[in-house]
Amino acid sequence: MKILILGGTRFVGRHIVTLARAMRHELTLFNRNQSTPGLFRRIATPIHGDRETDLDKLQGEWDVVIDTCGYLPRIVKKSAEFLKDRVGRYVFISSISVYADFKRNGIDESYPVGKLQNESVEEITGETYGPLKALCEKTVQDVYGAEAIIIRPGLIVGPHDPTDRFTYWPVRIARGGDILAPDRADAMTQIIDARDLAFFINNIILKSGTGTFNVTGNPITLNTIFETCKRVSKSDARFKWAPVEFLEKHHVEPWSDMPAWLPETGENAGVSNVDISRALNAGLTFTPLAQTIKDIYEWETERPAGSELKAGLKPEREKELLELLRVQ
Repeated sequence: MKILILGGTRFVGRHIVTLARAMRHELTLFNRNQSTPGLFRRIATPIHGDRETDLDKLQGEWDVVIDTCGYLPRIVKKSAEFLKDRVGRYVFISSISVYADFKRNGIDESYPVGKLQNESVEEITGETYGPLKALCEKTVQDVYGAEAIIIRPGLIVGPHDPTDRFTYWPVRIARGGDILAPDRADAMTQIIDARDLAFFINNIILKSGTGTFNVTGNPITLNTIFETCKRVSKSDARFKWAPVEFLEKHHVEPWSDMPAWLPETGENAGVSNVDISRALNAGLTFTPLAQTIKDIYEWETERPAGSELKAGLKPEREKELLELLRVQ
């Protein structure tokens, strides 16, 4: 199969490329060659350019395009329209952030998506990211119709994650000692290994699937994740669970200071229980959690010594909060 990948050198994209090449697909990567320049040059045909200005460099024909880096509907529309007569199907990697809210459990693909009052907005913020992704989805569907495949992942984890939104926990837990943990041991989250996401996308392509899919993991407790990290790293970690009220009082931010966690209240009541049954029926499978964590540890050793995590608490801030929690 001939596959064109927009992007393909960062996190999810590189896992998609690795798997697709292992399955002997013929790959073309179109990107700016700015992230890990030269990566995959021996196993894929590279075409370097900006998708906003250089689409005319794409003069071949492909069975499918996988768009890993579409954020603005205006630019996604350019790609979709330009490729319409060159590519059979269009896979767009979106996000569960498209949903208007998570007020109830079990949100499926039919749940309303977020809207922008001004659809010409192109500044990507926490408020606009989801609605912009929703508009990108609509653009692809308008152009490709039944040949559009929309993938809505949740929190993606695994080696090569540039955000550290999950990596913080394995790294911190490996250091051991008292660890500030959010909320309570049975608080829930949903995560998906980037390689499972890549496998699902490849599977959908081979099966000629179509439509929209929520693609994240089954609900899992934070304690299960933390204890698995502890077991794999053989650390002496001791988890100190901080109530939501304590975290709010001391301005500890969910998701950034406390990665992989959002309070399950109000508009986020169902954020950790998104319905993935459609993806499961289409073949979604999961890497064992311990394996994902082990592979994160191995990848972490490849990073430059002293690299600072982009998410989670700094050690001095955590120490301060643990003392405040203790005296409380």
